[in-house]
Amino acid sequence: MSAVVKCGVKSMSYTATTQLFRLDPVDIDVHLIALAADILRGGGLVAFPTETVYGLGANALDEQAVERIFSAKGRPANDPIIVHIASQLQLTDVAEAIPDKALELAVKFWPGPLTLVLKKHRQIAPNISAQRDTVAVRMPDHPVALALLMTAGIPIGAPSANRFARPSPTSAQHVLDDLDGRVDVIFDGGPTDIGVESTVLDLSGAQPLVLRPGGVPLEALRRFLPDVEFRPQYLTEAAETPAGPGMLLKHYAPSADVRLFNGDKARVMQVMLDTALHLLGEGQRIGILAPDDEALSFSERFELDPRVRIVALGSDLPQIAAHLFAGMRELDNASVATILVHGFGLEGLGLAIWDRLVRAASGRVIQVD
Repeated sequence: MSAVVKCGVKSMSYTATTQLFRLDPVDIDVHLIALAADILRGGGLVAFPTETVYGLGANALDEQAVERIFSAKGRPANDPIIVHIASQLQLTDVAEAIPDKALELAVKFWPGPLTLVLKKHRQIAPNISAQRDTVAVRMPDHPVALALLMTAGIPIGAPSANRFARPSPTSAQHVLDDLDGRVDVIFDGGPTDIGVESTVLDLSGAQPLVLRPGGVPLEALRRFLPDVEFRPQYLTEAAETPAGPGMLLKHYAPSADVRLFNGDKARVMQVMLDTALHLLGEGQRIGILAPDDEALSFSERFELDPRVRIVALGSDLPQIAAHLFAGMRELDNASVATILVHGFGLEGLGLAIWDRLVRAASGRVIQVD
């Protein structure tokens, strides 16, 4: 494998001969982990599975290594990156002035899909947090990720391992599709369990704020933080630097146009059907993302029409979350022009799914009365 770095931190181009390794999460090959840890300490990029999505990792203490993440993804410099750690003891290496509540939440939810925004330690590369004085940090709940973090012995900055604004990767193949030639090593640990990113909780100010809903539901946080508020942000790339990742309006988006419907289920189903028929009349290929029972109904309606591709997401919220991004990618691969989908409520994982769908649709929601 090789990595070529050209120019300085602000204008570098990073290329690599990508190697893909299958790792059994139950019986991890320590030699492969050691190889990837060396690459990380040397400034290279390693993609690895977490319980949420696959991450694109670099040494969070090395500004040039972090810049390679931005280069590989095509990520704007004002979009912060989450720092991953192997144990709660490492938190003081990443953050300063840590409030007691953050420590309590770490004990309860780590390892797991909760990211805390805290005051940044001076040794963390400034471009990790887009020059802000805060840092987003979490401890992932995946044996491959934890083995890599522990062996590397450094905090690892890792956003999702995909091209910027694309649906997040929930399999190693998704990473390869987006980043082949831009990352040194990809670890294939199988499909991710949760399928949507971590919840981002900002504890850097007086008011605890959920900036991005994710794998830890808002309801679970409220049992420990009764005053926590959810304040979604939908920013453009030209906006000021957000406090956490995943705040941009167009994000998690397939190439196809996404039409997101909201309202009474029966009415929404009818409007989606009418919209599908209208688009087919215009000569479009369309895709539909739906839970299993609705996918069956749509399949019966359209039978074997080759212009319609229907992806069944599952029968409950955990299954829908786990299959959402893969479903978007499947429809992109089928070359559909438009994807039709509706929300799944705002409770539990439904809120995180809704957030991803709103951003995939660039904020355009069709309200059905």
